[in-house]
Amino acid sequence: MPFVRIDLKRGKSADYRKTLGEIVYRAMLDVINVPQNDKFQIITEHDRGDLNYAESYLGNSYSDDLIFIQITLNAGRTVEMKKAFYKRIVDDFQSQLQGRPDDIFVSLVEVAKENWSFGNGIAQYAS
Repeated sequence: MPFVRIDLKRGKSADYRKTLGEIVYRAMLDVINVPQNDKFQIITEHDRGDLNYAESYLGNSYSDDLIFIQITLNAGRTVEMKKAFYKRIVDDFQSQLQGRPDDIFVSLVEVAKENWSFGNGIAQYAS
């Protein structure tokens, strides 16, 4: 049920982008209890001029490699799960892609289950 959008500066390799998507997917499976094969991602590259952000915020300093991750998902995870999820993404980003922890921005958009259709015009999760 999560729908993931990942936006980053143009110029990263296809392998880098695929690994980034897999990092997010594995964290969803392992930390926030997303079902196996529930993988819907759009990874979009942008020219640097199309990404508009401050150089720093809340103690973070951002480089030109800032990555925006927005995930729309069903409501219901605890704050502790969300914190562990954010940390897992950053830890795996550092270890697998040698990225800076400040350069991962995550936003969760929680919705009710009836707001999904996975095909055939059916609201599969609606009660």
